[in-house]
Amino acid sequence: MITPSTGAAHTAILGVGAYRPERIVPNAEIVDAIESSDEWIQQRSGIKERRFAGPHESVQMMSVAAARIALERAGIDAHQIDCVVVATVSHLMQTPAVATLVAHELGTDDAAAFDISAACAGFCHGVAMASDFVRAGSAGHVLVIGVERLSDITDPTDRGTAFIFADGAGAVVVGPSETPGIGPVVWGSQGEHFDHIRQREDWRDVLAGDNPSMPYLKMEGNAVFRWAAFAMAKVGQEALDRAGVTVDELDCFIPHQANMRIVDALARSMKLPPTIRIARDIAQMGNTSAASVPLALDRMIVDGEARSGDLALFIAFGAGLAYAAQVVVVP
Repeated sequence: MITPSTGAAHTAILGVGAYRPERIVPNAEIVDAIESSDEWIQQRSGIKERRFAGPHESVQMMSVAAARIALERAGIDAHQIDCVVVATVSHLMQTPAVATLVAHELGTDDAAAFDISAACAGFCHGVAMASDFVRAGSAGHVLVIGVERLSDITDPTDRGTAFIFADGAGAVVVGPSETPGIGPVVWGSQGEHFDHIRQREDWRDVLAGDNPSMPYLKMEGNAVFRWAAFAMAKVGQEALDRAGVTVDELDCFIPHQANMRIVDALARSMKLPPTIRIARDIAQMGNTSAASVPLALDRMIVDGEARSGDLALFIAFGAGLAYAAQVVVVP
């Protein structure tokens, strides 16, 4: 008979870290290539500026930088990390997983390490898995990183995406807790809408062409907006219900920073009270896909908008149309 493993009764986020690339890119640098204006971009998305990574700011480098801050804030040594999960769609080397390089550079002790590809929902997927790993006894502490260099795979002349996507990394340490700190995940996907956000071409088609070039992202913005602004409100409410938390008990709302209009629409659809503090990191960071939720959480903590012990609702959604939501306690 196999002896089952057992872990912690409860889990929580113990520390948060972030890395924001050095280069700030205002809308003025974007508008000429897409025949647009700063006013149009802000009206359509709420974005005023974003960050683009420089040559030295690789997916690995940004991941390690964010992770080190998260570890320090959690009071956890790298040797205590049993698993490293990196959510990203912009690590352009197919294999090995960048998580293995991150784990090695941090100095973990042979931690399990792997990448997950769930686009903008990837970080919330990672938090859900990390919580389950710790409760099941598969790991004592898990490092979850959301990181992107979307500037590498964004067409600077595409009016539908050039002003939206950006770069950065956020990380959290998930570990045991005396009280529940991470609620049940509500997640899923709608693969029938695969074409709404996707890489334009298969790599094989690109390499077979006469003039190979980067297969940039493409997005049907209006379709994504209609889906996310309403369908995700139901997902958010289900996450609250499964966690046994009412809207009135919530302190912070930290949705994926896809578009300020989507953030506002979700808040209205969920009938969030005006007392709830809402993440709006997109104004300065753009849409950083898998990195957006941890970056937004970090900014709220640093700015004093999210305080230790607060209840926060995460919602993330993106390509595939993959989505995930959970209630967490702010560390």
